[in-house]
Amino acid sequence: MDIIWQSVVLGLVQGLTEFLPVSSSGHLAFFQNVLNVGAGNAQFISLVLHLGTLVAVCVIFFKDIIALFKKPFKTLGFLALASIPAAIFGVVASVLDIDDYFYSGEYAAILLAVCFFATATLLFVTETLAKKRENTLPLCFKTVIPMGLAQAVAVLPGISRSGSTICAGTLAGGKSEDVAKFSFLMSIPIILGGFLLELVLGLHDGTIQNDFAVNGGTAYGFAIALGFITSAIAGLFAIKVMLAAIKKANYKWFSLYLVLLSITCIILYFTGVF
Repeated sequence: MDIIWQSVVLGLVQGLTEFLPVSSSGHLAFFQNVLNVGAGNAQFISLVLHLGTLVAVCVIFFKDIIALFKKPFKTLGFLALASIPAAIFGVVASVLDIDDYFYSGEYAAILLAVCFFATATLLFVTETLAKKRENTLPLCFKTVIPMGLAQAVAVLPGISRSGSTICAGTLAGGKSEDVAKFSFLMSIPIILGGFLLELVLGLHDGTIQNDFAVNGGTAYGFAIALGFITSAIAGLFAIKVMLAAIKKANYKWFSLYLVLLSITCIILYFTGVF
């Protein structure tokens, strides 16, 4: 597929799925395996797409981000605490190349199917329980710690970061609005940290330089810019949709979609397409 269209497709996928509870990394792995979109020659594009979604968060939650740096810095402290598990697990996963098992491993389809189904189950259980009780806890250690641990597990493709953190906070008794806002704020250090880590590793092993050499300077630069814009716009839309869904604790359609996607992965695996 042409590098320009790769960038548009991946930008749309990344932007929409980063904040909807369906796993952006899982969808990128799915598309790369099935359609060979962006496989092997666009690592830098993938990095920039994540920055696009970061812009979307900063636009929507600009006032909340500014408030983080005002006394008493309570939310900022919670944010730092919640980011530690994912930071540790993220480094370990990168060193062990865990993503390779999902993007190019022999059983990638089965692994994705399991993780998609796990996310679907978590969403279904959370919606069922949330509608039977009234969550009243403000942002505190009891809600922040489970959200941080959930974000660490979500390093695995197919496990939704936004879905798992929101569900963890909700199941811990947190207010839906507080949990949702904090979940989106949690994405900032993770996206930025992941970008910097992969950037350093990509420059060190020469993968990024090879991307530019193979794809050509001007065309590749245009593709990067286009993917960035597409990812940011799609991310803005996804955040709005997710915030509306959270208010009603309405996750069943996302859950159903993930179950169908999980079944699709298994079918494609046994038919040899994946």
